[in-house]
Amino acid sequence: MSFPGNRRQAAALPEWLTLGQAAKYLGVAQSTMRKWSDVGRVPAFYTPGGHRRYRRADLDNFLEQSGPGPGMGAYSRPSGPRVLIVDDDERVREYVRVNLESEGYTVREAGSAEEGLAVLQEESPDLILLDVMMPQVDGWEMLRRVQEHTGVGAIPVIMFSGKVEDQAGEAESRGAQGFIGKPFDPRSLIESTKQLLPV
Repeated sequence: MSFPGNRRQAAALPEWLTLGQAAKYLGVAQSTMRKWSDVGRVPAFYTPGGHRRYRRADLDNFLEQSGPGPGMGAYSRPSGPRVLIVDDDERVREYVRVNLESEGYTVREAGSAEEGLAVLQEESPDLILLDVMMPQVDGWEMLRRVQEHTGVGAIPVIMFSGKVEDQAGEAESRGAQGFIGKPFDPRSLIESTKQLLPV
């Protein structure tokens, strides 16, 4: 299944994208794209008929600039509830981050359980989004270590995985506050995050 914002599909896209194409490319709702255009976060151009068009290079630029940036040790924005995303798939992290930042969350990324645990030594997030399937140390082991370090339930954790069978029940029994299957529906991810951690 294709993943919104997947650069491998970029070659098939035209240089100028419609609102719908741009929203899919960034992995956000069309209403979010409109909002970002209106406040000037993403440059939009208008056709004589009043339709918005987005240059693909501007969208790539936006993704790069909205990322963690030079201060990799800090959350990418200074305000809003702090969410830590731990996943070895960079595209997934980027997709989730863009969606959550558009809702007002501050987001930090970790590409492995070890990196995620190192983040916890620096600063505790308000919520952890944790992939189950990762090399070396998997999500279940990281969850155990987080609980060992902070106490069960001290930091809410939402687990996610591409293998959905039986894992939702396992996540609950291990003390996680939620479970979401991949590929994501960003609305369900945002709703689950909002329920546990309102902005």
